[in-house]
Amino acid sequence: MSKTIKPSRPSPLQLDLANRLIQQITTGELPAGTHLTEEGLASQFDVSRTPVKAALRLVAEQELLDYHVNSGYFVSSNARPESAAEMVVDGISGDTLYLRLIDDRARNLLPDTMTETDFLERYAVPRSLLRGTLVRMAADGLIEKRRGQGWNFPPTIGSPELMTESYQFRIMVECGGLLESSFRIDPVQLQNSRLAHEKLLQQTPGDYSAAAFFALNAAFHEMLARFSGNRFVLQAVQQQNQLRRLGEHIAFHRDPRQIDSCKEHLQIIQALENDNREWASALMRHHLGIARDIK
Repeated sequence: MSKTIKPSRPSPLQLDLANRLIQQITTGELPAGTHLTEEGLASQFDVSRTPVKAALRLVAEQELLDYHVNSGYFVSSNARPESAAEMVVDGISGDTLYLRLIDDRARNLLPDTMTETDFLERYAVPRSLLRGTLVRMAADGLIEKRRGQGWNFPPTIGSPELMTESYQFRIMVECGGLLESSFRIDPVQLQNSRLAHEKLLQQTPGDYSAAAFFALNAAFHEMLARFSGNRFVLQAVQQQNQLRRLGEHIAFHRDPRQIDSCKEHLQIIQALENDNREWASALMRHHLGIARDIK
């Protein structure tokens, strides 16, 4: 009598890849009929083809993919984004752990310095998943690898009261910087910033990323501070960008307003192109005031 072999439990990486595919189907980034190849996905996610093959099988089990012999997997024509949004493969994914870590840090539940052992004791996840998530957070500037063992969280604005004070400070500094007598525009930089904002607005929501949006947002405010010709204005804006990095990432996931923010930036750019710095300063005050009030 042959012995029944139970299928092995999916690895954290396989679960993570499957959930990413489900998310892309949910957002419409992968419309019905899209052909998914192991080679293409392995290159996209920077992994080998083995976990990709398992992930495709997991998503197909959710009836979101159709398998055609000799052709491979295609996004099912019966897949509906509204129903796909409810489907998540069992197990914690890298995205879920990423959001849990930054949320716990924002609520002051995590100390400034932690080792991998500390993280594993608090979060029951495989070490490989933890390491991958920490590396991703480091790339986004949310955590730093220590020279020895462990990880450091950089300083951040950790309470609603401090966040309000931060925005009030930025209103004083950034709006004032726009009115400095030493303010000089670099037309090339301003035009490049306009093009970058317009490019983001042309993307679909599924293409947005917190890291890319924060980088564009920070670069915009630092550019205007640099135009002020006052090094202390620039230094203050750069410091605020670093301190609010964690809060901006959380806001991106909780209450994303990147589209409105980009449009407000473009209005400020337009005012500067029209040589109306008073109007640009008023628009900046309005822009920062909205962010302060919905934090």
